[in-house]
Amino acid sequence: MKLPHTGRALADAAPVPYWLDRPERPDPLPPLTGAATADLLVVGGGYAGLWTALLAKEADPGRDVLLVEAGTCGWAASGRNGGFCAASLTHGLANGVDRFPDEIDELERLGRENLDAIAAAIAEHGIDCDFERTGELAVAVEPYQLAGLAEDAELARRYGHDVRLLDREEVRAEVASPTYLGGMWDADRVAMLDPAKLAWGLRRACLERGVRIHEHTRVTGLRRDGAALRLDTTGGGTDAVPGEVRARRVALATNAFPPLLRRLRAWLVPVYDYALMTEPLTPAQRDAIGWRNRQGLADTGNQFHYYRITTDGRILFGGYDAVYHYGNRTAPELEQRAATFTALAEHFFSTFPQLDGLRFSHRWGGVIDTCTRFCPFFGTAYDGRLAYTAGFTGLGVGATRFGARVMLDLLAGRDTPLTRLDLVRSKPLPFPPEPLRATGINLTRWSLARADAHEGRRNLWLRTLDRLGLGFDS
Repeated sequence: MKLPHTGRALADAAPVPYWLDRPERPDPLPPLTGAATADLLVVGGGYAGLWTALLAKEADPGRDVLLVEAGTCGWAASGRNGGFCAASLTHGLANGVDRFPDEIDELERLGRENLDAIAAAIAEHGIDCDFERTGELAVAVEPYQLAGLAEDAELARRYGHDVRLLDREEVRAEVASPTYLGGMWDADRVAMLDPAKLAWGLRRACLERGVRIHEHTRVTGLRRDGAALRLDTTGGGTDAVPGEVRARRVALATNAFPPLLRRLRAWLVPVYDYALMTEPLTPAQRDAIGWRNRQGLADTGNQFHYYRITTDGRILFGGYDAVYHYGNRTAPELEQRAATFTALAEHFFSTFPQLDGLRFSHRWGGVIDTCTRFCPFFGTAYDGRLAYTAGFTGLGVGATRFGARVMLDLLAGRDTPLTRLDLVRSKPLPFPPEPLRATGINLTRWSLARADAHEGRRNLWLRTLDRLGLGFDS
């Protein structure tokens, strides 16, 4: 039943991502016009592309690196996510153990090193993105979820994670919600940050290192040109200006958006995820919920919610719905979905009834690059002149830096510890073509919701997907 105050709470919410709706947003850089050349062309100005350009320049300051972005750097998933920067490269430890049992120890070590390196880069480049190593608190909101938390804690301890199981009173002492029955606090493998400020800071660091960046520059074509690749571009929005780039090497970091390589379409589906941001809480409201340790939070249902508190005392509350549109469709109008925002608002006030009367300042959606194994995959094309990474499935804030390192190793043609990983050498199982793709995804969404309503019991369809190693997530 719709709660009476949700409409009022949403009435003035701006239909734009909170993170991008601030005066700190940098002015756009001019689009590419005419012809250009580069040693390395990076396509895409999200985290994956920005890290690739920055690491390439740091490794070889004399390398000519050019980055082109169809919008502005960080405008898509990198500027509208929850700001959970996780050490995991495999979308969680359990998924990594299931899919890469022979190298999970190495992947865990690499993931922890990657998170440490992100923290070091933020400090080195003076990126003010509110980076806090608070950890993440997973909460059970149904009795059947408690056993799963205990199993997760046992597995985490086996791999050296600093985790603590909390009972009902302990978890509510951390964050006061009448829905919490227990929790698991992973204290050291997740940092919280301001996602847009991280993207803007990486952009600035790239420019300071000498990376050339052209925004509002869309790549429309790709072909061989002797020992190099030639990419056609259009820039300038409605007054499109053609351009082209001839590059010795290309790093493709477009993630959820229509790929330049047709082969990637089989492995990726773009899934829309939605979030709300509240107005700043008053001191009394802050006291009412606690949350002094500022952890990122997530409940443990299949249709889960993720939420966090910002440095100025707002609460971001997102997740639950993961919406796919037939034919891998993406469009600006799909970033708004009234039914999802209403559901999120209802769930928010069920979680925090003591915040009745609080209003939401922003509501937005964004597209996530989802693959069947939930974690990134990699590859090359055009005889090794192009490398790609995609499929981060909602955990790209941290893992994209690792993906950038892999792409640079692949483009160099090097045999390295990274390129030898099964994670890097293997691919996810493909999604079927339409209409089976949409039918299967929607059946999976229905089945996941049904499992949540029936104490987690998975039906025949979900059990079959489990046996095949197929999945759908956001």
